[in-house]
Amino acid sequence: MLVPLLTVLLAMSAMELVATLAHKYVMHGFGWGWHRSHHAPRAGRFEKNDLYALVFAAISMGWFVGGGGPSSILWWIGVGTALYGLVYALLHDGLVHRRLPVGPVPRSAYLKRLVQAHRLHHATRGREGAVSFGFLYAPPVPKLVARLRASKPG
Repeated sequence: MLVPLLTVLLAMSAMELVATLAHKYVMHGFGWGWHRSHHAPRAGRFEKNDLYALVFAAISMGWFVGGGGPSSILWWIGVGTALYGLVYALLHDGLVHRRLPVGPVPRSAYLKRLVQAHRLHHATRGREGAVSFGFLYAPPVPKLVARLRASKPG
């Protein structure tokens, strides 16, 4: 049971890196057409940016299908990517953007920093000059504020 557990934890950690890079270079790059909706006021329950969740869910499902069952390491990678998606949805869509009923912002220093870092990410109107592209890791807020101020003209 140790190998599957370690595989799940490694897959979740790897997904934070993949998601951070995808957010910075795809969503704030050539994929801005979908992601723009996430940086604008939302009209309705869904936004075009939600298509990225479907893409990542399809990739996660691919690990399950390709793995063929719990005896395969690929299947456990699928578990890790699916769990990352669940945690992402609860923290990002629920806690930060209040799209899911997750209750009040906890007093945890980590969760407060995560919420504050993501709010700083949304401090820019466009895709340029944004900070904090991670979803489960947030750099220290003073560093983000300094980078945000340094990126603004004037």
